[in-house]
Amino acid sequence: MLQPKRTKYRKQHKGRIADVTFKGSSIAFGTYGLKAMAPGRITSRQIEAARVALTRNMKREGAVWIRIFPDKPITKKPQEVRMGKGKGAVDHWVANVQAGRIMFEVEGVQKAVAEESLRLAAQKLPVKTKIVVRVDHVE
Repeated sequence: MLQPKRTKYRKQHKGRIADVTFKGSSIAFGTYGLKAMAPGRITSRQIEAARVALTRNMKREGAVWIRIFPDKPITKKPQEVRMGKGKGAVDHWVANVQAGRIMFEVEGVQKAVAEESLRLAAQKLPVKTKIVVRVDHVE
């Protein structure tokens, strides 16, 4: 699963996810992309599950780009522990995804295969998504 090799600080504040982004909102590498239509947190497990679904349906043909990375640590205290005594240990890593962000890109497969693969990947993610096509792509 994806997680940073090292970080400057072990724990982070929760923060807020901004509503809409312009950064990373256009397809840069592939022909087809999966765009987030709502903000949310995507865990490293969800990213990996989507990647596996995507590559399996494509039968490992073509190329896949993952445009998000889980670099935010989420902490959790053990069950049945009293309040206080500091912040919990790092439990998992998430990527904060804003609406409009391209999360996955695909190239080198037919349109029907790409759309079906991205649809299967979208089912593994907790945010509403849309399949988009590169602006300068000609079929």
